[in-house]
Amino acid sequence: MLIILVFVIWILFLDTNSWLIHRELDQEIKELKNNKEYYKKEIVKDQKDIKILKDSSELEKFAREEYFMKRDNEEIYIIEYEDSIPKKEKDD
Repeated sequence: MLIILVFVIWILFLDTNSWLIHRELDQEIKELKNNKEYYKKEIVKDQKDIKILKDSSELEKFAREEYFMKRDNEEIYIIEYEDSIPKKEKDD
């Protein structure tokens, strides 16, 4: 009985391939699989965006919205609403 108890303790906690290490590795594998699924979805989304941006009008729209680019003969005004401006905290 004592030998079996020592063996179980050794396998669960002390061995290089212990149950604790296996549990940690299984959790890491699960996280990596979740990350893999996330990145696959992001790749599909980005491929759709690339396909859309091949059209010159869509590319121009994207550049105007994201990078505030403009044509030579236009002016762009950025309107900020009061609730979109971060408030400064006063030091007392």
